[in-house]
Amino acid sequence: MASSVAELVGGREEVTPHGRLLVARREYQLHVRHGELPLGSALEAPPDVLRLLSRQSPSESAPKRLLYLDTETTGLAGGTGTYAFLVGAGFFDGDRFVLAQYFMRDLDEEPALISAMAALLADFDGVVTYNGRGFDLPLLETRFVLSRRPWPQHLSHLDLLPPARRLWSSRLPDCRLGTIEARVLGLERVDDVPGALIPSLYFHYLRSRRAEALQPVFEHNRLDVLSLVTLTGWVARALADPEGLDLTPEEYVGLGRLWEGADEERGAQFYHEALRQGLPSPHRERLLLRLGRRAKRKGRWSEALAFWNEAIAFASGFDPRPWEEIAKYHEHWRRDLAAAHGVAARALALAEAEGAQEAVQASLAHRLSRLTRRSGLAIR
Repeated sequence: MASSVAELVGGREEVTPHGRLLVARREYQLHVRHGELPLGSALEAPPDVLRLLSRQSPSESAPKRLLYLDTETTGLAGGTGTYAFLVGAGFFDGDRFVLAQYFMRDLDEEPALISAMAALLADFDGVVTYNGRGFDLPLLETRFVLSRRPWPQHLSHLDLLPPARRLWSSRLPDCRLGTIEARVLGLERVDDVPGALIPSLYFHYLRSRRAEALQPVFEHNRLDVLSLVTLTGWVARALADPEGLDLTPEEYVGLGRLWEGADEERGAQFYHEALRQGLPSPHRERLLLRLGRRAKRKGRWSEALAFWNEAIAFASGFDPRPWEEIAKYHEHWRRDLAAAHGVAARALALAEAEGAQEAVQASLAHRLSRLTRRSGLAIR
């Protein structure tokens, strides 16, 4: 005898003011690990770090006032014809983490799902997603609007995909959540259903009413929500106090980029640690140029020169940028045309010797010609 969805996923029917739907609830103790971190690690996130990540202002009680949200939908392109048939929502409640999965057994249960979500969202200050800014939240907002309900405007939004890209795009093959789980959180999914297959599995269920294919969909959604929790804990800890974490130099650069807009000095501390840890080429040269520009903005010329010279010394190929910066420094700030001319001449000779692009050589030749004319005028 075929099992029902409720029997397979441990759910039960719940009543809302706009109808009934299936809700599967699970509770976890805070010490339960998802990968290498306990779920409770997210509660240790300082409010200033959460503000940094969300670029908004969560309340001082932010860690307990966040809702971890993931949707499974009838299509991956979005639009008014796409439904969120399963919404996983996790939150901290005292000494527990609660995960509730709201499921539409048919499309006519959407009013009930939207009603349940509206009531739930009203109890929180913000939501945490992974690529939610590009997909989950616009889709849910569309479904709210089509149901003639206002989307709650009070919610802050912490989308973990942008920080993940800052931290890992330079060293991981991609920044899919599954890749981050395996390479950062220490979690390997077994027999996970590919996200691209989930819409077809739901439509198969609607046609056949056979619930077996939905069990892996619920499991996929459950793991997504739990990964949001421990990834929040990992990123927040790394930003606040990375001591004890085995971070790569590239991760220190990513953390510096996350801090830089809000606290430039704190960002610089992470950058310098990346250099100390042996950041490899070409990331090292890029960071040295970034630090050189920062020192230049602040008028700290000795620092800027040190960064530009190190970028030249470390480069495996010819890069005109530090040479140009040094030449401009001598020309415009020291008013030493002879020194600027010497730098441009050495740069052009090196560019020609290493076969740099014609456009690079032409730009350096133009600079050298101009400095030659100017220095000649200065001599007269």
